[in-house]
Amino acid sequence: MLKSTYASNGMVVAPHHLAAESGLTVLREGGNALEAMIAAAASIAVVYPHMNSIGGDGFWVISPANGDPIAIDACGAAGTGATIDRYRGDGLETVPSRGPLAALTVAGTISGWGLAKTVAENWGGTMPLDRLLADSVGYARDGVAVTEGQVRLTTEKLPEMGPATGFAEVYTPNGLVPVCGDVFRQPRLAATLEQIARAGTEDFYRGDLARAIAEDLKDVGSPVHDVDLASHQAKVVTPLSLRVGDATVYNMRPPTQGLASLLILGAFAKMECAEADGFDFVHLLVEASKQAFAIRDQHITDEAYMSAPPESFLTDELVANLAAGIDPSKAAEWKRGGTDSDTIWMGTMDRHGNAVSFIQSVYWEFGSGVVLPKTGITWQNRGASFALDPGALNPLQPGRKPFHTLNPAMARLDDGRVISYGTMGGEGQPQTQAAVFNRIVRFGQPVQAAITAPRWLLGRTWGSDSTNLKIESRFPDTVIEALRTAGQDVEVVEGFSDLMGHAGALVRRPDGMIEAGFDPRSDGAARGF
Repeated sequence: MLKSTYASNGMVVAPHHLAAESGLTVLREGGNALEAMIAAAASIAVVYPHMNSIGGDGFWVISPANGDPIAIDACGAAGTGATIDRYRGDGLETVPSRGPLAALTVAGTISGWGLAKTVAENWGGTMPLDRLLADSVGYARDGVAVTEGQVRLTTEKLPEMGPATGFAEVYTPNGLVPVCGDVFRQPRLAATLEQIARAGTEDFYRGDLARAIAEDLKDVGSPVHDVDLASHQAKVVTPLSLRVGDATVYNMRPPTQGLASLLILGAFAKMECAEADGFDFVHLLVEASKQAFAIRDQHITDEAYMSAPPESFLTDELVANLAAGIDPSKAAEWKRGGTDSDTIWMGTMDRHGNAVSFIQSVYWEFGSGVVLPKTGITWQNRGASFALDPGALNPLQPGRKPFHTLNPAMARLDDGRVISYGTMGGEGQPQTQAAVFNRIVRFGQPVQAAITAPRWLLGRTWGSDSTNLKIESRFPDTVIEALRTAGQDVEVVEGFSDLMGHAGALVRRPDGMIEAGFDPRSDGAARGF
């Protein structure tokens, strides 16, 4: 059985061990938590290409050692060519999930690295960008070992990549799906990362690299133009927050589903539950998820277009009403489509008490599948979440941000502990966050035990189209049968299932000791010193 990892000088948790090592090395060299996260983010974009890329978006929730938490929104908007009329004119009823017309939003994550570096410098950070990206450049140029997940997902998704320019060339070298352990090199991506390290993150949007990217996007037929890159900016925002018991929990603002994550925690805190991982624990959190998702699906979109501010849904009265609407012994109906996502979550903490919760994503596995010819960037398909109906909650519109399942989480406890936690996994993200948070905070479980413990998922996640309640077989049969008796549409999945996402968490105590855990469902690690 895995045990928690402890360290007092700094810690990194990532779903791939090389990304964790990149962040740890920066911490050892005196970098702070934000600098360590930039290094980890760059490495994970290379070594876990099926889950994320520099052609995707990113979100940060940051807890400084001194001061209130802040967040970074590094989400790109739809391009100027992404109009409903254009897609309807091509005979489409929905936005394609693969190919050039799926590559319809600006990739924002690099802008988030740049803004995070500015914040890091305000904290006294001095590490140059070329040092922070050094590992990623080396991994792209010299190669890394192909993971089992990359092999499996390349095999599964290759048949649907027909219109995705450049996918086969990069991900099936010599016309074959690589074998686990093969060396995977990305020389064009290495050159792009070197250019960012040399010229700065702004070059991605308003420099020589931006021109090359814009030419690539035009050549492949994407609706994203040079003016869209030039107008993009990451921004610092105030995260959403909610009091839950003896903690204040923080999460990302719209267009993410961070609101849903907070509502689940708030509603569950108002209900009686005697122990973790029994029927009550799972059933009540599942029912709270249904309630929270109903609000999310009715209201969450680009915040500039919301009819009410997200804070208006976090009142004690509304949260209490959610809890009151839950039957402790009977499942409510659940009929909806759901959404999926391919993402990575990572967390860092440094010896000063700074903490970061970070998510980076390309949406589906390999995003749009489009690999830009000159730059080697795999572009996201986050815009596939838009609707081609002007009356929809999230209609396709140039300059509008797409709905995101991404939502990095943070908590500050009244006893002085700080928790950075999160996961990948579409609709599973708020549910896994709720399970991990409550196992640690409400029921006192060690961090690694809280992550290793069996999990469930209501709705869709990466690699699955069904929306029922999936539950790992490691739960006792009595719990599974009780859920079925209560009316839950249960599907049992074996062992440690990838469907449950790749979670992680770090807890910093007031004495400076950091306890961390990573997900055994991933290729990850918790590394500290």
